[in-house]
Amino acid sequence: MPIKPLFSHGPLPGYRLFFCVLVASALMFVDQRFTRMESVRAQMSVVVAPIQWVVGVPSRVLDWGSLALSDQQALVDENQRLREQILTLSHRGQRMANLTRENAELRRLLGAAQQRDIPFMTAELLSLDNDPFSHQMVVDRGHRHGAYVGQPVIDATGLVGQVTAVSTYSSRVLLVADASHALPVQVNRNGLRFIVQGTGRYDHVKVLHVPNTADIREGDLLTTSGLAGRFPPGYPVARVTKVEHDPGQPFAQVTAEPMAQLKRSRHFLLLSPPPQIPDDEQHWDDSLRVSVDALRSARQVANPDGESSTQEVP
Repeated sequence: MPIKPLFSHGPLPGYRLFFCVLVASALMFVDQRFTRMESVRAQMSVVVAPIQWVVGVPSRVLDWGSLALSDQQALVDENQRLREQILTLSHRGQRMANLTRENAELRRLLGAAQQRDIPFMTAELLSLDNDPFSHQMVVDRGHRHGAYVGQPVIDATGLVGQVTAVSTYSSRVLLVADASHALPVQVNRNGLRFIVQGTGRYDHVKVLHVPNTADIREGDLLTTSGLAGRFPPGYPVARVTKVEHDPGQPFAQVTAEPMAQLKRSRHFLLLSPPPQIPDDEQHWDDSLRVSVDALRSARQVANPDGESSTQEVP
């Protein structure tokens, strides 16, 4: 008796392949041109969320097993290291309290607005993108927890990236090492402002358009400047590792190493800075009033011949 083949050979699989390619192309076109697919993707992620949780179970089991099977000496050494770290952070916290008080007094003397603490929520890593040309990850916080697109993400040492897509139970984060990610920074030593862009590698980023005469050195700390309104100012981004000056080029080649532990961190903070008010929506208040003497001095400069102005000072 003739044996029935397990896989059919004929024109039907070719049509199926053509149909699948056509549907995939149509979905990619719709996803690229229209924003309606974002809600569809968010709904589909509800189905994928349990799968992501199940995929993360082995890593959590391994962490628990390594802790349970650790010998006593390793636990004692880790406990001692953590105690030393707590003591160091406590010393820094005491100095920080004094500096915070002095900063508040100076800002009050200058009439500047007081800085407020930025709310945050914790998040844990679910998965990493398998694409070698894309540096993204998925964390276990979504719409239900208050996450939103554009939210800054940090770890214990520095800026990690920002949220680019949010579903009900998870969010996708674009890392600072991705080649498509860029953000404004400033040199913590002198306040010079530049743009940092990812290179597609975890160990370094590049600083764009740095003039050869700019005062930037190896070891300088780059922090967020807050100019773009996306990232709050003052958070560590990278540390300069190499500065190369070419006399024939207008700009220097500057590379830096990200401060965040992009390869090892599993726990993160999602910041929720207050939204900035656009210039056209800012309201006039008493702090913006100009004194009468200042107005008269300005008019005297504008009219050096001493001609009287047709409009009196209010």
